[in-house]
Amino acid sequence: MNPNQAPRTRVRLRYSKTGRIRFTSHRDVARIWERSLRRTGLPVAQTEGFSPRAKLHFGLALATGYESDAEYLDVDFKCAEMAVDEVLDALVSTLPDGIVATGGGVLPPGAMSLQQAVTSCDWDIELLDVTAGDLAQWVDRVLNAATLMVTRERKGRKITDDLAPQVRALEVGEPTSRGVRLLATLGTQPRAARPSELLAALEPVYRPVLIRRTRQLIEQDGARLEPHEVGAASAQHTLVGVP
Repeated sequence: MNPNQAPRTRVRLRYSKTGRIRFTSHRDVARIWERSLRRTGLPVAQTEGFSPRAKLHFGLALATGYESDAEYLDVDFKCAEMAVDEVLDALVSTLPDGIVATGGGVLPPGAMSLQQAVTSCDWDIELLDVTAGDLAQWVDRVLNAATLMVTRERKGRKITDDLAPQVRALEVGEPTSRGVRLLATLGTQPRAARPSELLAALEPVYRPVLIRRTRQLIEQDGARLEPHEVGAASAQHTLVGVP
């Protein structure tokens, strides 16, 4: 049988990235996943050529220094069926501290890639040097602004975009020992809005101490689904000592 025609199963994994490993770049996290999956011994599909690599498909990159409860990658397996629980269990002993596989689903044939499918992300942003009252006034100004112009650099060129349509929801969260939490839902299409851009959109520019992505969402038939929920079979992983 031609290897390109062999049965394949694509599993979408959800994982968290917290603690010191948040300072690891997106590219280095991809290498961690390649090594970790290789150590599981699972039948991960490989690319062709002189230097075969695991066939992994990552979603929206997380900025270095951000934490996340909801990162995703798609993994191709060279078998007709692959149980999500088996993958999650195998990864427990191979992933480093700070990265935990927390769920997953088997994707149906023809499912859109993460880059194409995700339409918004929820963010939990902890801010310093601000009171809840002052932040509430800032939130009102942002939500009522006709435009929120930001300048981005793309392929060596500066591009000006309006961030206002990308601010789907914004509210003041609970106070913390260091400041106040800002809860935001930001759109990702056609280009993802970044929390750092939101914070710089209007004066005063607030200083974040920690930014955490809490959910990625796909709009499908009027519902807002998490990326691993689009599959026919899914699983959640509960580990002792892991929230």
